[in-house]
Amino acid sequence: MDAYCSDCKKSTEVVFDHSAGDTVCSECGLVLESHSIDETSEWRTFANEAGDNDPVRVGGPTNILLNDGGLSTVISKPNGVTSDFLSSSLGRWQNRGSNPDRSLILAFKTIATMSDRLGLVATIKDRANEIYKKVEDQKSSRGRNQDAILAACLYIACRQEDKPRTVKEICLVANGATKKEVGRAKEYIVKQLKLEMGQSVEMGTIHAGDFMRRFCSNLGMTNQTVKAAQESVQKSEQFDIRRSPISIAAAVIYIVTQLSDDKKPLKDVSLATGVAEGTIRNSFKDLYPHLSKIIPTWIWKREGLCFDVCDFSFFHFLLIHKAR
Repeated sequence: MDAYCSDCKKSTEVVFDHSAGDTVCSECGLVLESHSIDETSEWRTFANEAGDNDPVRVGGPTNILLNDGGLSTVISKPNGVTSDFLSSSLGRWQNRGSNPDRSLILAFKTIATMSDRLGLVATIKDRANEIYKKVEDQKSSRGRNQDAILAACLYIACRQEDKPRTVKEICLVANGATKKEVGRAKEYIVKQLKLEMGQSVEMGTIHAGDFMRRFCSNLGMTNQTVKAAQESVQKSEQFDIRRSPISIAAAVIYIVTQLSDDKKPLKDVSLATGVAEGTIRNSFKDLYPHLSKIIPTWIWKREGLCFDVCDFSFFHFLLIHKAR
């Protein structure tokens, strides 16, 4: 790379001496910077055997949620050692100095795995870790389904970070925890956090628009259809439609796709959104009186529909019979 040399009075090419940590001018030899610290990753193999290509040199990053910051030492089994290792001197010392945060570390790894499978960002994962740490500190979750507790922590974290996921989506990565178990665990965690903080836990409000982009992506919808669905969902919030946001999102997606060339069967919409077909039909009936104000007019003109925008009798007939 190039850097300004005070001796040459110009920008010259410099050489970095890794052994000494010095940055040297290639023309005059002046040391421009000394004892530099290389903060990049150093991928080297420190294994005993040549066949072991494990590049790990140091442990994981510090974690303020752990008592020792995540910097504890673990004595691993030497290569070729059988289960008698635990009875040896090193094994006994390992058991004596066992990590008190072992259960927390395992829980954090499980949350990280679930987050990766759902494609969640690191902030949601960190928030879920904080929630679980608060619950664990109260020592009141023993005897409960830990998979459901961890899944509920992730569900609450998604709500608090305004990136909600449905309970069904959480259950898909919850290691067998059912929807009912995750729901009970969520209520339990909210109650425990309320007792700790002395105030109600804010989880954020769920809107139908929070799910639209992901549901439309699962269906492989075109950009124009996605735009129409998002605009329709925003307009639907102006009316008192007493349905869950997920059901409204699924119904709007089905309605918009039937009005476009990008038609999707009701079964596919149900699978992509996790909403039952009967629930989508009932949500459509609740949306039906407001369709003239919800569905954007440009999609009617774009598709060249021949019936009046305010007359939905034919539209109702079309959707009901296709839903069957």
